[in-house]
Amino acid sequence: MIRQFELVELVKGYDPGADEETLNRAYVFSMKAHGSQSRASGDPYFSHPLGVAEILTRMKLDGASIATALLHDTVEDTEATLEQIEQLFGKEIARLVDGVTKLSRLELQSDSTKHAENFRKLVLAMSDDIRVLLVKLADRLHNMQTLHFIKDPDKRKRIALETLDIYAPLAERIGMQRMKDELENLAFAEINPEACKSIKQRLSFLREQGGVVVTRIIDKLKADLAEGGVEAQISGREKSPYSIWRKMQRKNIGFEQLSDIMAFRIVVADVGQCYQALGILHSRYAMVPGRFKDYISTPKPNNYRSLHTGVIGPERQRIEIQIRTPDMHEVADLGVAAHWKYKQNGERIDGKQYRWLRELLDILEHAAGPEEFLEHTKLEMFQDQVFCFTPKGDLIALPRGATPVDFAYAVHSQIGDTCVGAKVNGRIVPLSSVLTNGDQVEIVTSRAQTPSPTWERFVVTGRARARIRRFVRTQQRTQYMELGRAILEKEFRQEGFDFTTKGIDGVLKKLKFESGDDLMAAVGAGLQSGREVLHAVYPGTKAAPKTPKIGPMTSGGKAKATKKAKGPAIPIVGLIPGMALHFAGCCHPLPGDRIVGIVTTGKGVTIHTIDCESLEAFADAPERWLDVGWDNGSGDPEVHVGRLHVVLNNEPGSLGNISSVIGKSEGNISNLKITRRSLDFFEMMIDVEVKDVRHLTNIIAALRATPTVSSVERARG
Repeated sequence: MIRQFELVELVKGYDPGADEETLNRAYVFSMKAHGSQSRASGDPYFSHPLGVAEILTRMKLDGASIATALLHDTVEDTEATLEQIEQLFGKEIARLVDGVTKLSRLELQSDSTKHAENFRKLVLAMSDDIRVLLVKLADRLHNMQTLHFIKDPDKRKRIALETLDIYAPLAERIGMQRMKDELENLAFAEINPEACKSIKQRLSFLREQGGVVVTRIIDKLKADLAEGGVEAQISGREKSPYSIWRKMQRKNIGFEQLSDIMAFRIVVADVGQCYQALGILHSRYAMVPGRFKDYISTPKPNNYRSLHTGVIGPERQRIEIQIRTPDMHEVADLGVAAHWKYKQNGERIDGKQYRWLRELLDILEHAAGPEEFLEHTKLEMFQDQVFCFTPKGDLIALPRGATPVDFAYAVHSQIGDTCVGAKVNGRIVPLSSVLTNGDQVEIVTSRAQTPSPTWERFVVTGRARARIRRFVRTQQRTQYMELGRAILEKEFRQEGFDFTTKGIDGVLKKLKFESGDDLMAAVGAGLQSGREVLHAVYPGTKAAPKTPKIGPMTSGGKAKATKKAKGPAIPIVGLIPGMALHFAGCCHPLPGDRIVGIVTTGKGVTIHTIDCESLEAFADAPERWLDVGWDNGSGDPEVHVGRLHVVLNNEPGSLGNISSVIGKSEGNISNLKITRRSLDFFEMMIDVEVKDVRHLTNIIAALRATPTVSSVERARG
């Protein structure tokens, strides 16, 4: 263990203004507080906070961070209180200690929930002060370094997986490459020890065999640059075992097929010499296509800056080269810790200045719970990135596979919510288009637009997905409430009663609901029967009818009405498909069709045509039938899908003819499937977007008049 005076000297060596008295008091307080506690290794527990502090001194963090490292476990694991910490060490250190205190006291439902909740709270804490994250990462690194002392293999594996899932990506996000590599390698050795050992043995063999070659390549590169007037420091950097294994898995290749196990790092005096060195190397050696990246003009979100290139270098070997300045090199290794500003002017840097952290906070605000937040965040942290530009030239970094909708939400949540279209490099593209590096993206918005539930199918950023899900949840509840109210009003009216919220409020406790809105939402979602609510309010009413008001299928294939419902049918216009309302895929109902609703538990109402064969399955469940109708006076602008069964002559131009006829009739083909083909005829199913049943009927008539069409019928399945 490092001794007290050695630790203080280390800190004073790089930060002469550090408070020596505070460091000494923190050292003594922590040692006394942990007392006789010991770790799994048998060492005194105090060795852990001391190890964390020592790791932070290598990052040259300020005195407050070192004191926090010494004290970070005292509140959780000893009798010390946060009030004591604040009294003895001040508000700043108390706030930092509170931020990094482990959260294992929380009684949560499951390990996964606890895992997600801890991470959610960590994000909140580090948003207030980024040093919280730095101390937490050092804490995790020291725990990983001593992981092998834990006897339970399941616990070791769980901690290693959490490190790979959460802490290594976080270290990468703040540019701490050295810490990220160490965390990954320690976790890799625990999770897959055989693969780790194999890669280390191969690297050792390569080191022995190729040591002379590496030296010769460095000497040749140095001579080439000196001849071009550039003085440089050059070193060979071996890739970490985990990054090698991950690349082997991702590309499905063997160790021998990897060409970039060794990278050469060139450090020059300034930015101008970076590009000068690049020019010299590219003029002397063939560049490997696709391997050049300029992170100086477009830095990574974690502020990483460097030139990357691949060349067929000296001795005809394919090598990877990184070119940077000393400042860039320090930032690449230590990230945010390398350009620390506390000691210069005492200004406190909170975490909100980091774009990626602001995005995590936005996801946190809109996620339904800690597990959904963790799911979105892992999506956000693990994917490779593409860099796109706004029309004004601002750089937006997105995960690979991102779409214009992701871009819109990255610019601003309001722009994402009101996005109706996008132009990429001046061309209008679908919102589901995948963006590539260098795209200039312009988002078209409309105040009338709201997020579409279908966007969730193609967005990849956690921020976009969380916003869309939140909107869907809010809208879905509103829709369920409207539908539930309509169902209850009709149920009450049929028995001659007036529906009142006062009557509903009187039975909330009996039905186990907190509010009338909750009850109506449950009725709309099919979780609570309208008849049961009626019975609760008016216990004397008769039981539910034995037959549905709109009966099941007759032998002729048509549904019949067995009892006329009192009052008008429930109008369905205004309910958004996919939320409280679903149009059945078996019969594709259209405005103008006679329709019936089937209440589906947890999904709301599914709309069928009155002659749909699927209704026979619900003949024994009359309580699930709902009399619904189109609101013809609303001027519904919604596009609906009608399905056609077409038999087409097998001759050139036939398919073009029917698509032309449908287009001229103002229909739009949304899907087409050939179900049977022969020498003479093709049979196909065509989904057509239309306004109503009359529009579809006109299209059918136009198709029947086309010579190449043998027959056309409206499909019922």
